[in-house]
Amino acid sequence: MVRDTNKHFKFDWITIILFLLLVGFGYLNILSASHSGNTIDYFDFSQPYGKQLIFIFLTFGLIVLLLAIDAKFYERFSSIIYIISMLSLLGLFIFGKNVNGATSWYAIGGMTIQPSEFAKMATALAIAKHVSDLNTNINTLKDQLKALIIIAIPAILVLLQNDTGSTIVYGAFFFVLYREGLPKYYLAIGISIIIVSILSLKFGAIITSTIALILLVGFHFLRKKKLRIYQSILILIVTIAVSFGIKFFYQNILKPHQQDRISLWLRLEKDPDKLEEMKKTFAYNLNESEKAISSGGLTGRGFMEGTRTTGKFVPEQHTDYIFSTVGEEWGFLGTTFVVVLFVLLIIRILHLAERQKTQFSRVYGYGVASIIFIHFLINIGMVMGLIPTIGIPLPMFSYGGSGLWAFTILLFIFIKLDSNKINEW
Repeated sequence: MVRDTNKHFKFDWITIILFLLLVGFGYLNILSASHSGNTIDYFDFSQPYGKQLIFIFLTFGLIVLLLAIDAKFYERFSSIIYIISMLSLLGLFIFGKNVNGATSWYAIGGMTIQPSEFAKMATALAIAKHVSDLNTNINTLKDQLKALIIIAIPAILVLLQNDTGSTIVYGAFFFVLYREGLPKYYLAIGISIIIVSILSLKFGAIITSTIALILLVGFHFLRKKKLRIYQSILILIVTIAVSFGIKFFYQNILKPHQQDRISLWLRLEKDPDKLEEMKKTFAYNLNESEKAISSGGLTGRGFMEGTRTTGKFVPEQHTDYIFSTVGEEWGFLGTTFVVVLFVLLIIRILHLAERQKTQFSRVYGYGVASIIFIHFLINIGMVMGLIPTIGIPLPMFSYGGSGLWAFTILLFIFIKLDSNKINEW
């Protein structure tokens, strides 16, 4: 299955360069966030920056392998890859290692592997295979349910491992299905449920339901195309159910630390003493991260000159909170540079996806872009306090071999699929 290695000149080098810039700049920030003392031994493999150097070195070998494999292999064996990935998630319940409350890792020698990172790639392949099948019509309920099952299986398995952050990422596939013809009302329903849920937690179920009633009455008299009475009643009933349901879910299902994170995000807690206690306990990372970013100013304090970074004020800053290092040491200009790199990468992938000759490649390309976008959006929003704290890495940037290799596989499979033709910006 390995051939076409002479087609290296057809690989999309813009995407590859953007990937390398993110990995390279990410390593500089990992180095700054994880080093200790005045001298640095770059080959000290007991330190995170030393381990990351090994991960990056092995990544290049992985890239060569991915690009050497025949592009048809990924479509032909997508179902098998998906099944193997699901089995690896199931195996965690027997052989998994618990880290920070989540049983998401296999311990192999002195290193750990997180299969949930690779499951996103496998799910993207499986969704691309399903949607591109000649017998699939995404407008039918039957095929919509099949797509939902493909997405739900890994999402549920990851959730049962207490890894909520990775579970949320599977919502990215909604954008993929929407692009391929999923009815628009699904989008309207999804956005409406999110808005109603937030309003219910912030202002209460009764106020939210009252607002919905007023809006429905207003729409009935102001819009030319009126809703039928039974449609308005159904929308109101669903709104009331969601309003009271999300309140019950928040108070009785979510764990205390999850409730506290949402409470802090929506400013539900009014007691100043309780707020101060939050900042010293579960919100400590977020509080210090915001301080680190704000202290960077326009140009930053300089590489390895960040006082909060070198002082280890943000625990595990080289992982999920790596963006705070960028903010402190590289300032607004540095954070803007990182954001621009991600935006360019996502736009480039979407551009290439639209130019694909096969539906499988296009759907997979949208899957890649959607997964990277959700990770990018949640991680940076979390670090800046714009969304609740969720443990999720910044793609190609945060420390970790599993994350780096998983995103490398995810991206370079698409680069290989795209390599059958020359694309221009």
